[in-house]
Amino acid sequence: MARFNSRAARAQPTSRVTSTGRVLRSHEGGKGRERDARSELFLLAVSHFATGTFYERAEDRDDRFAKLVRKLAAEDPAWTAGLLRWLRGEGNLRTASIVGAAEYVKARLDAGATHGPSNRQVVDSVLQRPDEPGELLAYWTSTYGRAVPKPVKRGIADAVRRLYGGRALLKYDTASRGYRFGDILNLVHAAPDPGKPWQGELFQYALDRRHNPDTAVPPASNRMLTAHRELMALPVAERRAVVTSDGGAERLAVAGMTWEALAGWLQGPMDRVAWEAVIPSMGAMALARNLRNFDEAGVSDEVAAQVAARISDPAEVARSRQFPFRYLAAYQHAPSLRWSYPLEQALGHSLANVPALPGRTLVLVDRSGSMFYSRMSDRSELDRADAAAIFGTALALRAANADLVEFGSTSNRVRFRKGESVLKILGRFGDLGGTDTTEAVRRHYRKHDRVLIVTDEQYAFSGHGDPTEQVPAHVPVYTWNLAGYRAGHGPSGAGNRHTFGGLSDAAFRMVPLLEAARDADWPWAA
Repeated sequence: MARFNSRAARAQPTSRVTSTGRVLRSHEGGKGRERDARSELFLLAVSHFATGTFYERAEDRDDRFAKLVRKLAAEDPAWTAGLLRWLRGEGNLRTASIVGAAEYVKARLDAGATHGPSNRQVVDSVLQRPDEPGELLAYWTSTYGRAVPKPVKRGIADAVRRLYGGRALLKYDTASRGYRFGDILNLVHAAPDPGKPWQGELFQYALDRRHNPDTAVPPASNRMLTAHRELMALPVAERRAVVTSDGGAERLAVAGMTWEALAGWLQGPMDRVAWEAVIPSMGAMALARNLRNFDEAGVSDEVAAQVAARISDPAEVARSRQFPFRYLAAYQHAPSLRWSYPLEQALGHSLANVPALPGRTLVLVDRSGSMFYSRMSDRSELDRADAAAIFGTALALRAANADLVEFGSTSNRVRFRKGESVLKILGRFGDLGGTDTTEAVRRHYRKHDRVLIVTDEQYAFSGHGDPTEQVPAHVPVYTWNLAGYRAGHGPSGAGNRHTFGGLSDAAFRMVPLLEAARDADWPWAA
């Protein structure tokens, strides 16, 4: 009789977030598992918004991140370069990728390393928005001084040729920036792109704006810059007439007038007429962030319907590449019911990767105090508890048969109906104090086909062992890490125990791969 080579035999899949086997302690005293350096850096990077957490100060997280990048830039430059490129691309994480690129270059210059992706290429790969060359320069000079190495300059110059145009100049070359476009051009000596014959004049105008602002004249060939100059030259008393005119919205758009700049240009309130003139040229996420302002100004129902259509359009949501919790923030700050359904639709589109899992699924959402302490970013009032609830609820709604549980020091079932609004269900979650993940799994696991835990992994000590030990070895346990601490609450990488992380739904792509007995690789290597 065949013992191993049978039709039922299946390969055990592996995943890339891997435990070393060394036992640590979580910040709450639970038995934790050390991860290898690549796994630790990946989980920290995808959850790092340059803010502190309940257990780790922002400075300590920044330092741990920089040390890991420097270590792996020397040991595994191809992997590290791939991570940084992916972070800024599909990962949509600006700060981590920019800081990571600077630390990559510093480590390799210090070590005299020449193998692997070049420093210049790595710098260029993480600069995807016109303000980011200045961000990277500011980080480098504030951290390592004003002597900027040639690879950094050349990588920034490559990005400048890709990114600098008339609209970028108007939006990002402002007096509030430490490095203006002209400063950057002086420092990196970027030559115009041969395929953009207008760029030479644009570069010269950026230099003139910086050094001779009173006499700087935009190139006549650039319609947007000349139109903007004409608007700025209008007397203040005549400016509101432009906004109220029949062609006002088009004139503002042609001149590249952003909503942020409009109020200052008018030197008066952003009333209904002003908002309705600039709304057609606003981006989808700018619209979502200003819903309260639209209501307070009294924009018409017709314009509101246009806004609702834009923010809920699947293509617009995909193009904006915003994290799902951004739509929760908009929902919480929008005062009127007319935005609820469009934001629910937008949230659903942003969760397009959440799989419809078959069988029975237990979804556990961490609602302990540490999850509430940690805000998603310096500019957000939302916390990791909100993000965990969004992802856990979306997974439960898509699954064929799911039990949704919130846990902290205690645990509760969260009731929901198929087809219900994610945003409505979120109101049923609470704040449950400490962290007893093990007890939550023990209490609610009932022969489910899989268990998925959305958490920061900092569980308290339990005499029953770690949370993953409460589930039979043949049943998959997936941990979705939202904080990136050093110690995990259980093993990962093989044996039906897998960890992934991040603040978008892209990580869920791993679950079907693993359940199909296929190895799940790093997302940029797929």
